[in-house]
This record gives sequence, C-alpha cells and structure tokens, in this order.
Amino acid sequence: MYIVYIIKSEKSGRYYVGFTNNIENRLTHHNSGATVSTRAGRPWLVVYQEKFSDKKSAWLRERQIKKYKGGEAFKKLINGGFA
Repeated sequence: MYIVYIIKSEKSGRYYVGFTNNIENRLTHHNSGATVSTRAGRPWLVVYQEKFSDKKSAWLRERQIKKYKGGEAFKKLINGGFA
C-alpha cells in the first residue's frame, strides 16, 4: 500500500506533498533533517493522507495535488473538504 501525504511545517506554515509506503518512517525522515527540502521547516505534522494499492496511482495523485498547491482544491483537502 502507498500513501500520498501532505505535511505542514509547525515552524513556517509551509506544506510539502509526497508519497511513501511507510508514513511513520517518512515523517521521521522529514523531522530528522535528512530531507534537504524539508530540513528548515522542522517539525512537520501530517495534515492529510490518501491510501492507494499501487505505486503508479499514488505517484499520479501526488502530481495532481502538487498542481493544486495554493488553490481552492488544495485548501479543501487540508481543511477536510471545506475551502
């Protein structure tokens, strides 16, 4: 199983979108500073996730969400369906 996730920086309020097959390990990785693109925003919290049975579907959904970033569709995701 693969998970598309959105994490939010408690420090800056910035969002990061990704996908993984182990959300707990991936969040630990982000919060440890091992990921260059998220190092400065630590700590990070998961604010949204979707599950997929295959890697390709998760990757396609990640790309779709990244295109939403900042728009109404993105706001609906992180606000539980409300803009």
